[in-house]
Amino acid sequence: MRLTMAGLETPQREARLLLAHILETEATALALNGDRDVSIDEAGRFAEAVERREAHEPFAYITGRRDFWTLELEVSPATLIPRPDTETLVEMVLKIAGHPSAPINIVDLGTGTGAILLALLSELPRAEGFGVDVSDGALEIARRNALRAGLGNRARFGISSWWSHVNGTFDLIVSNPPYIPSREIAGLDADVRDFEPHLALDGGPDGLGAYRAILSGAAARLSENGVVVVEVGAGQAGDVAAMMRASSLPFTAIRADLGGHERVVAGARSAQALRDAAHFPVGRTRETD
Repeated sequence: MRLTMAGLETPQREARLLLAHILETEATALALNGDRDVSIDEAGRFAEAVERREAHEPFAYITGRRDFWTLELEVSPATLIPRPDTETLVEMVLKIAGHPSAPINIVDLGTGTGAILLALLSELPRAEGFGVDVSDGALEIARRNALRAGLGNRARFGISSWWSHVNGTFDLIVSNPPYIPSREIAGLDADVRDFEPHLALDGGPDGLGAYRAILSGAAARLSENGVVVVEVGAGQAGDVAAMMRASSLPFTAIRADLGGHERVVAGARSAQALRDAAHFPVGRTRETD
């Protein structure tokens, strides 16, 4: 009843999932064993979890976990919660990257939980990566996620405001930067507006500030056949592609997510570097002029 009154779309499902989390079991197992006794401690923790969700705190922050790609990631209020739409970026990169056994050097700008970098490393066994963020709290989460996934030997993390503390060249530059225009933050759902870090949401007056920072140094840090791949917000793909072309990355491609929204933009110095971008089997990709 409390979750229904809070206006949640699937209150009964969420209540079951919260109880399953507290009881450290699967929701399906809970349904099959509905007569299981609940201790006083478990009942108290369940009531606390319901109260937090009633206040629209994201489910992932209550459980401290979020599935992304094939990984279970730790999350906290210091990190943006990974979304399924971001998997579109991972899919596009894997297609562009070619043979999975190729050695690839990756930098993930604004890594947060490390979701993008760790998903790529899990699929590219000879790849190594460097994830940077301005948040110490986020980097601690990312390091723990790397260890949990068995990728700690191939993933490094460090403090950096975009390129400020990043040296060397990379085969892949990836990022899911903040891209929501500042004026739109107040209108976001309470789950996002009141709980997720604004630093990871606010893209400045036009939502494109982070892309300017990323692209200001991207071309100089790309290997000869390197590729930049970024997630974008609604209606931003064309602008970001144009920014790439103005930043010495004349060949670009745009990738839509499964909802048909243009979600990912890739840029490179050569068409060959994007050779597989237009042949991706799910959703659609278009090369840009």
